Amino acid sequence: MTIRYVIALLACVSSPVLAASPCATADPMRGAPAARFQDNGDGTVTDRQSRLMWLRCSEGQQWTATGCSGTAKALDWGAAQSLAAEINERGTFFFNDWRLPQLRELATLVERECDAPRVDAAVFPGTPGEFYWTASPRAGEASKASVYALSFGPEGVKSMPRGEGNYVRLVRGAR
Repeated sequence: MTIRYVIALLACVSSPVLAASPCATADPMRGAPAARFQDNGDGTVTDRQSRLMWLRCSEGQQWTATGCSGTAKALDWGAAQSLAAEINERGTFFFNDWRLPQLRELATLVERECDAPRVDAAVFPGTPGEFYWTASPRAGEASKASVYALSFGPEGVKSMPRGEGNYVRLVRGAR
């Protein structure tokens, strides 16, 4: 996968429109409209198009009836992987296959019609407009040291050292 492919994906994500979007979604070819997501009523949503189930809150936040409370917490990449393993072991969110998303998967959440964060706040409330870890390693000579992160702000995609602190949103296949 190339950066060029991810940029093209961000520009071409398409699908139908949970609740009204607070973003200007006049062009349905430019984002991930809220109606594409099924609210599971437990702090998760299922993307009807990709068949992925997402945690609505970032790590550090808790799902409540009114959205995500608390402050999102940045973790290094190893701690993010450990978080997924802990959640799976405890069965916190009813399943045991939560993981960091691949870059292509996380990119499907980008709502280009929104500004910082570039994600639909009706679906993913309290999302910082900053970098989130993916499970996609950087190709090349230093691939073991760097992993791609995607920003829900204006920065886009960046290869980052695993020791950096970034936000985390877990995903699983909805089957």
